[in-house]
Amino acid sequence: MEKVDVKFFTGSLSRDGLVSYVLSFCKDREVSMAAWRAPRSEEIHLILDFNENNVHASTALEDLPAGFMFSPFDKKKDPTFIKNEVYLALGTGEFRGSSEKIDKIQDYILSNPPSSKEPPKESASAVGEKLELPSDHRDHFVDLVTLGIKMIGQGHVQKVVPSRTKEIELPAGFKPGKLFFDLCSTYTNAFVSLVYTPGHGAWMGATPELLIDVSGDTFKTVSLAGTQKYDPERPLSEVAWTQKEIEEQALVSRYIINCFKKIRLREFEEIGPKTVRAGNLIHLKTEYSVDMAATNFPNLGSVMLDLLHPTSAICGMPLQASLDFILEHEHYDREFFSGYLGPVNFDNKTSLFVNLRCMKLHNGTATLYAGAGVTEDSDPAKEWLETEMKMNTLLNIIR
Repeated sequence: MEKVDVKFFTGSLSRDGLVSYVLSFCKDREVSMAAWRAPRSEEIHLILDFNENNVHASTALEDLPAGFMFSPFDKKKDPTFIKNEVYLALGTGEFRGSSEKIDKIQDYILSNPPSSKEPPKESASAVGEKLELPSDHRDHFVDLVTLGIKMIGQGHVQKVVPSRTKEIELPAGFKPGKLFFDLCSTYTNAFVSLVYTPGHGAWMGATPELLIDVSGDTFKTVSLAGTQKYDPERPLSEVAWTQKEIEEQALVSRYIINCFKKIRLREFEEIGPKTVRAGNLIHLKTEYSVDMAATNFPNLGSVMLDLLHPTSAICGMPLQASLDFILEHEHYDREFFSGYLGPVNFDNKTSLFVNLRCMKLHNGTATLYAGAGVTEDSDPAKEWLETEMKMNTLLNIIR
């Protein structure tokens, strides 16, 4: 990839200001972008794709070029693939890519110079009125959980994962770049992302849940379920889990093992479950790994991606019955919440994460999303509180 030095522009902006400015450029010129920071990493990546049609076809992951996958919850809808056409090295303030595409960014900068060395700010809502959901939305979610418990009791499903949204007004002068870096510094164990496409808008999040990881000849996935509020005074080794939480996580683990069985894969390593921290929450986690060379399964990443999504952790079990329940009773489109996202064939590695703890950015407002795993032992009021805790992953940083 051709390297072009444009530090004459980036040197006048802070790092978070630069990300906000690139997002403004993408919105203005209908260019797609993805910025991300992998868990336990300090390296931050940002790529741009100038292609007007970046819908992902049926091409296997292994055959794709370097880029970023952004997939909705609904498996019937095609994912978006953001190709690595221009790469921004935030550490050095340099763009790398074709000079023609970088010239377009430079032209934008020259015609829209940063004011006071800062990027354009996201405008607050004109009305200035908070868009918190009215109290009856709580009643709807509680009723939804109650109905789910009833369906479980009647034997229609073993587990179901209803979700809800919350609309908030963003603070005056909100800067998405600053929030992105605040999430990176606060949630070091999460996959932090900021994604924009002209067709789907801007999404940001800090998710703890790996869907698939392919690095060299090693395939990995995880079972993550059960939720408690993190207490810094209590060591993780002393956390006690209820039968409901243990069973919820076990169902997700069984789902993964059943996917292995479908493809007659018996040689895998299982570690866990163990208690792990994800920001302000803790979960039960089991890790699975496969040696793809030893099992002669070089395309295991693509095969398991198709089998796993949507996982029982964000949909339920059995899959079709729980999915039918969600589509009939949730009464809203999840869009990219509980879909998956992440870099593909980037630095010879593919890492896709379930899009949790996320929000969609609008003009001065944002939509937050959260779900809760419902089993026969669930308490509807506690499940509502669990979604509130999950939304606080972002709200605690925004406020």
